[in-house]
Amino acid sequence: MRKTIPFLIQFLLLTTLALAQQNEKKVTHTPPAPVRGVFPNLTVVGQHEGRSESGIGALIPWADKLWMIGYVAHIRGSRIGLYQIDEDMTMIKHPESVTGTFANRMVHNPSDQAIIGPHFIDTLGRVRTCKALSGHRLTATMEHLTERETKVLFLTMEGLLYEADVRTLEANLLFDLVKELDIPPGAQPHFKGGFTGNGRVIVANNSYYEKDHLGEQASGRLAEWDGKQWIILERNPFMEVNGKLTRGRGGSVYGSPIFATGWDKKSVLLKCFNEKTNAWKTYRLPKGSHSFDHAWNTEWMRIREAQTERYLMDIHGIFYELPIMTYGGDVWGIKPISYHLRMVPDFCFWRGMLVLAGDQTDHAVGQPQSGLLFQNIDDLWQYGKPTGWGSVWWEEPVKAGRFSDPFLMTGFDKKVLHLSNESNYGVTFTVEIDFLGNGNWKTFGRYTVPSNDYRYHIFPDGFSAHWVRLSVNKDCKATATFMYQ
Repeated sequence: MRKTIPFLIQFLLLTTLALAQQNEKKVTHTPPAPVRGVFPNLTVVGQHEGRSESGIGALIPWADKLWMIGYVAHIRGSRIGLYQIDEDMTMIKHPESVTGTFANRMVHNPSDQAIIGPHFIDTLGRVRTCKALSGHRLTATMEHLTERETKVLFLTMEGLLYEADVRTLEANLLFDLVKELDIPPGAQPHFKGGFTGNGRVIVANNSYYEKDHLGEQASGRLAEWDGKQWIILERNPFMEVNGKLTRGRGGSVYGSPIFATGWDKKSVLLKCFNEKTNAWKTYRLPKGSHSFDHAWNTEWMRIREAQTERYLMDIHGIFYELPIMTYGGDVWGIKPISYHLRMVPDFCFWRGMLVLAGDQTDHAVGQPQSGLLFQNIDDLWQYGKPTGWGSVWWEEPVKAGRFSDPFLMTGFDKKVLHLSNESNYGVTFTVEIDFLGNGNWKTFGRYTVPSNDYRYHIFPDGFSAHWVRLSVNKDCKATATFMYQ
């Protein structure tokens, strides 16, 4: 009996201690509550020594987890790499993680692998790393043009285009695009988006500095490769290229366009390729902010399939709905959602939530760190009201009878058109609208501006059309700018 009592006491003490340790573990692993969609524990934090940038460059839902990859500036820094997030909102850094500058992601359907940074992840969550590419600043991964079952393409910020075997992870350099695309000496390349579709590989370089703004150089590029030669489509900064993936069927999807977003000093540029017309069309959109008017200030405006068959476009501070189809080769139905100043390097849908990556604090303002924002997709409409401005002509020579690029008109409440004529004679500006979005233009009005003078027109409140364009009756030097509120 005397031996039994101490044994019971010892057993109770050990049991109590074990339960306390269990409870302590549970408390330790309970993630903090979110603050308006932000989980503080889901933050990537850079080191103090040699402080750099700590952005979240890409997100992808795969193998029952949310995967994200961070980036540092110029491959300098540490502690930032490949992370996986579980449904209980716990995050771990993967053992295969490599610190670098990565903002690429793609699902390679033929091999059932997710590619993010230099990492290849199978459907069981097993990670392999392409060592040959881990030292490059990877900005886009694309389908291979001819060997899509076994290879993919990688674009680096410096303009190197590699092909990589999805089985062996061997990589081979195909092109130095700085040379192929005639980028001016001294202009720092800053390649970003890339996409393969309709029998072409399209790449975007968003180099844009003061000399570009002043017209002293043109270092931005949008270009395509058909397997034989490179063709420069634009000598302006372009940011993103995206469209409808073929999803393993082979070939292109009929009528599905490829979109590319860029800008010049006048406005946002939207180019669209459609298989039916076999040609690119150029459209213009307003800028929500000039804060993005530099190659380094973009990080990383995207076009993404946020939900099945539902695309969102983020460009120059405005989110848009972007229908990913065209009928008869015309683009219509693009609609602004909201204005914002958030840096959104990537976004995706995961477990019922729209997840927005960030690039929030760099070395200039403290310890580098960035987190995620989890929200309902409809919360985007609670951001700022869409506003912006943009020009179709900016103090430039304009030919009589030649129409400007179409400029987006729908989705804004109040609209003003500013007209300037810097010629020694009067000029009449004709304004046409396409309210159906099918290329059927109608005359809205004509406005005569005297020699070296200025006029403006206020559209009625609520007046809208899909697109608006202008022409002049005489060769002149003109400006035409839209301001929307």
